[in-house]
Amino acid sequence: MVVIITRDLFFDQQASLGTCFVYEGQKQLFKAESLERGWVDNRSRISCVPVGVYGLVLEYSPRFRKDLWEIKGVPGRSECKFHTANYFWQLNGCIALGANRKHIDGDSVMDVTSSAITMKDFHDALDGQRNAELRIYNLLEL
Repeated sequence: MVVIITRDLFFDQQASLGTCFVYEGQKQLFKAESLERGWVDNRSRISCVPVGVYGLVLEYSPRFRKDLWEIKGVPGRSECKFHTANYFWQLNGCIALGANRKHIDGDSVMDVTSSAITMKDFHDALDGQRNAELRIYNLLEL
């Protein structure tokens, strides 16, 4: 299984939005909007994950009290996970997924909707897996 995030919208150092796909071979199993913090030199807890290829491991999170997909191999960082969030400020270097992009909270930064349902669909798409590969791209750099 391969998870691909293609970032295409950037709000300075505040937020990065993109599209997340899950593929099994050539078959697309899942598609959603992704939300992360903005790029802040890969600083822990305030920056999005750098462009690259990473391992994903399904692990129990004591903080969230459930299994979450953790991104492994992020240089100088740990505990980067996929979890539910609708706003960039709910993320500490992690990735959230949602159904759509929408201004929800009245600030100038785009948010994502229906994150809890979308995260369940993400887990369903990866059902039965304990490991996957994550590829992150910035479309502006291609």
